[in-house]
Amino acid sequence: MQQLLYYDEEEEWSKALLLYNAALKEISTKLEILNNEFKLAHQYNPIEHITSRLKSAESIARKMRIKQKELTVENIVRYINDVAGIRIICSFTSDIYRIAAAITKQNDVTVLKVKDYIAVPKSNGYTSYHMIVSVPIFLSNDVVNTKVEIQIRTIAMDFWASLEHKIYYKFEGKAPEGIREELRQCADIISFLDKKMLSINESVKNYHQDFNGGPVINDDINCIPNSLKPLYGSVHTD
Repeated sequence: MQQLLYYDEEEEWSKALLLYNAALKEISTKLEILNNEFKLAHQYNPIEHITSRLKSAESIARKMRIKQKELTVENIVRYINDVAGIRIICSFTSDIYRIAAAITKQNDVTVLKVKDYIAVPKSNGYTSYHMIVSVPIFLSNDVVNTKVEIQIRTIAMDFWASLEHKIYYKFEGKAPEGIREELRQCADIISFLDKKMLSINESVKNYHQDFNGGPVINDDINCIPNSLKPLYGSVHTD
């Protein structure tokens, strides 16, 4: 990024990268804890895998040109919400909303913006759940709330989005209408597949409930007994 910014802003950009990297680590750790908690409570993990990245210098510069803004650190921080990004891949669409709700409940996470492209897909067929959140980063003598974009999608959604991106890249974003229509049809198939897999999963849960005489999954997660909670944050003195 240094070669794209004014020389006297290199140090300022290094500080920005420190914050964005720290924010990625904060969110990643929270997600890992939530996933482990869910596995402990339900013997099932809603998160298949998580990836994180910092936006490349070329992508940042291109986005700033589109926005017709001067390439300065202040403008990057102000106008680009996805410098730091995390992608969460789930098994089922129900997991997407469960994870989004769990993130929202974190008392040190502020949800700044939500775009539900599952409820309202993009015109090209793209589906995913986007959140822009901020988390406090505690430095030696300061606290800076730093934003991260979180994308939550199923394996099928991610498969479609990855291939669509590769195909569009070959056409430099201007794919012929025939190709675009075929991709939209594929998106419909992906949506049907997700709904079918969710339906099968619900049937399996109901089968186990009927067979075992009780529910397998309880959405009210409470792994830690209330009587023990105060002890985890207190020091015993003799």
